[in-house]
Formats: sequence, C-alpha cells, structure tokens
Amino acid sequence: MQLKRHLRIALVVFCLISSLIFNNPVAAYDNPDLLPNYQTPVIDLANSLTLGQKSKLELELNDYEQSSGWKIRVLTQFESTPGMSIKDFWNIDDRTLLIVADPRGGNLINFNVGDAYFALMPRIFWVELQTRFGNQFYVRDNGEDRAIINSIKTVEKCLDRGGCNQVPGITKEQLLWTLAASILGGLIAGIASSPRKSNQVIAWKWLFLVSPIWIIPFGVIGIAQVATRTNELIPVLRNIVAFIASAIAANIFAKNSLGKNIIQDSEE
Repeated sequence: MQLKRHLRIALVVFCLISSLIFNNPVAAYDNPDLLPNYQTPVIDLANSLTLGQKSKLELELNDYEQSSGWKIRVLTQFESTPGMSIKDFWNIDDRTLLIVADPRGGNLINFNVGDAYFALMPRIFWVELQTRFGNQFYVRDNGEDRAIINSIKTVEKCLDRGGCNQVPGITKEQLLWTLAASILGGLIAGIASSPRKSNQVIAWKWLFLVSPIWIIPFGVIGIAQVATRTNELIPVLRNIVAFIASAIAANIFAKNSLGKNIIQDSEE
C-alpha cells in the first residue's frame, strides 16, 4: 500500500513538471510582437550591437542582397525570441542565411542555412565557422559584435570567391596544431629512415613502408590544412622546417641507438 502511494505521488509530480515544461514556453518561443513594424535584415533583441553597428550592418546587408541575390539575416536574442514567426517576416527561402546569436548557449552563433548555400560551402564549413567565431574564448576576447560581424564577412568573402571548403584564415590554435603535427611527422620519418646496417645512410625501404604514418600528420595536417586556409608562405615554411629538423634529430638519435646494437651484435 505504501509503495502504491509513493508511486501515485511520483506520478502527480511528474505530470505537474511535464505541464510546466511543455505548456508554458509556447508563447515565449513564438512571439511575433517582438518583430519590428518595418523591414530590416537585423533584429537585435539582445543588444549585441551598438546603434551605429546595427545601422551600418543593415545598409551593408541590403546592398549585398541587391548586388548578389544572397539574403543574410541576423537575429540576436536573450530571454525572448520571435520564434517561427521570423520565417514569414523575412520570407526565408533557399537563398537565405539566418544567423541567430544567443549568448545563453555554449556557442554564441547558430546558422540556419538555405539549401542553395550548401552548393558553395559544405556542412563542415558551417561547423568550423560556428566554432571559430562563436566559441566562448573568441567572444570573450573580441565581443559578441565582432563575432557576429566577422562571421558575416567570412560568408560574404566565400560567396564572392565562388565558395569555400574550409573557413578562410587560420587561428593561433590551428597554427600550433599544424606545427605539432609536422614535428610528429618528422619524428616518425626520422626514426623510420634511420639506418639498420653499418654501411647504410638512410633506410629508404622503411621510410616508404611507413610513409602513411608520417605523411598524414605532416602532409595532410601540417601542410594542407594551412595551404587551404591562407596564402601566407611563412606558416607553410615553418612547418616544413620543423618537419625536417625533427626528422634529422630523430634520425641521429635512432642511428646512435641502433649503431650501438649493431656493434654489440658484431662483437658477439
């Protein structure tokens, strides 16, 4: 009897919580009263932009739409949102990119991407764009306004050049990651190429045999990831030098270690 009583109480509590969760937010998540009574490509409910930035961005987005045919719309929100009513207000279609900036989440920026955009920029592009400009560290250092504006500028840049597979430009974190990958590839190549015989200079057979292991960190991550994101030569040259230096150091270390073993085996 006592167990049934506890079950009935738990069921009542569950129903009350469910009604609060699923019934109350309906008005909050679809409120057309928050929409302005005039057409604008920017609705800044969270006050992420200054008045000057908002006015300038409105002019730029309207001009860009007229010149290119691509529609970019910006909605910032915090405690209230117009919800689905924004779709009819902006007549969102396949050529519309909706940028939603909401500081309550882990990532400031979210994208509602029209299908026409995917022909020029794949889904991985939008994931990288979101993580680059919407992450908490970027927003903390640059502000919500710069995160929103820079993401728009990046999209426009890619549209003007006919599409992008990766987000143009490279961050400090990516530079460090590609440098570390180049060093790792050099270490693997250096150890693999170390001579196994006393009259051998480079073990080409072993170097080619394990080539997939050192080509991926060096060629794919260390070089390709930089070359596809920036036209600067310095990061590429730096990674090449790091690869060569680490390969030489690893080769010398492995040569000395293997040389001792070769001498010991010959003496025995």
